[in-house]
Amino acid sequence: MKKLLITCLILGAFIGELSAQDTLSINFREAVQLGLNHNLTYRSLQNQQEVLKVEKKAAIMGHLPNLNLSNNTFRQIGQQFQQVEGELIVTTEANNIITANLNTNVPIFNGARRINTTRATHYFEEAGKNGLDRAAQDVMFNVAQQYLQVLLDQELYRIALENLENQKKQLEQIDGFVQAGLRTISDQYNQQSEVARLEVVALNAKIQWETDAWVLAETLQLEPNVIPLVEPVSIEPMNSEYFSLSLDELYNLAIQQRKDFKQQQLLENGNKRMIAASKAALYPQINAFFNYNTFYTSFDERSINAQLWQIFPQQSIGFSLNIPIFNNFNNKADVVRSRVQFQNQQLERMALERRIGQEIKLSHENYKAAIKREEATKVQLTAAVEAQSAISERFRLGVSNFVDLSQANQQLVTAQSDYAQALYTLFFQEVILRYALGVLEVGVETAD
Repeated sequence: MKKLLITCLILGAFIGELSAQDTLSINFREAVQLGLNHNLTYRSLQNQQEVLKVEKKAAIMGHLPNLNLSNNTFRQIGQQFQQVEGELIVTTEANNIITANLNTNVPIFNGARRINTTRATHYFEEAGKNGLDRAAQDVMFNVAQQYLQVLLDQELYRIALENLENQKKQLEQIDGFVQAGLRTISDQYNQQSEVARLEVVALNAKIQWETDAWVLAETLQLEPNVIPLVEPVSIEPMNSEYFSLSLDELYNLAIQQRKDFKQQQLLENGNKRMIAASKAALYPQINAFFNYNTFYTSFDERSINAQLWQIFPQQSIGFSLNIPIFNNFNNKADVVRSRVQFQNQQLERMALERRIGQEIKLSHENYKAAIKREEATKVQLTAAVEAQSAISERFRLGVSNFVDLSQANQQLVTAQSDYAQALYTLFFQEVILRYALGVLEVGVETAD
């Protein structure tokens, strides 16, 4: 009785603490949206995608001429040199000077550097989009896993409470049998012990439920002291449209649909273009240019407008040729770095191909095992219900003993828990298979 009293006190304190917390009712779609809004990796990739967009735009605009305007306004104090009638006169004065320059430059030939850079940035931006999509699937997968775990914890807690209530009623029944002389006092004590044990089981189930709910709250970045109250989803067994496909068909589908694999392919193509862009520095470069320069000096008595726009303007237009001969091995180093980056990208792509094959095979085998487990536990539950009902009736009639009844009750609870776990496992295996195939989408319908 002491153990029973202590357990009740602990459970009461725990429930009181839980009631002091704020709860947030949330469905699966809302949970995924919160996960996307607050996931650090996903938000960082979103920011990085903005950089990739700007880099792509900058590469495209690099095909146009550049244009720069500069202006200097200053006073020069000290010795001033002036040429007057063939003589150089030196005086100490203050000279106010204004200069203006307009320059434009356009590459004519640079070894196809601009073309390859533009194509590379296009590949990198597309790769970023695919990486962002895969990161969203990662968030969905993690949220789904934690969300379903909380739902399973709720179901296991409900089973524990239901079993506890049944055993309390059983204790009342046995108390009546003892008073009527139909059962021994040992059966009453054994049942009291069983009720106390189930109090602890229910408490542990409650703690596990809240622990996993806090894990989900941390993933969703909820406010402090706010725990999610998740809404149920339909987890009825259904035939997957992908389960009938062979492993080769599943692998080919994953290669076509996996965003991370597309990302690796695009990064590989982009780095290949960067090799060609870096090699362009080894070739001669031809540029066209145009310069417009003018200035004003206070030594000239004519007006500022006349000096800047009529007297001193100078224009130059032409072509420049730059032939690289020796650049301290920097150009060659750039080519080697680009080639190594491309080779590393190839290695990552091949490693991902192997990993996709392993993930497909593992998820497919686990899916088949989950189906068999659901079927077996369903039979187990049906048999346990019939057995417990029969033994309870025999116990009431005095034919069976307390040990038989206790074993039947435990087997029923075990069967209920195993079947609940099998249902959620089967449902999540569908999520895992879709995630491995790269076709995971937010499409879970909440139950009515």
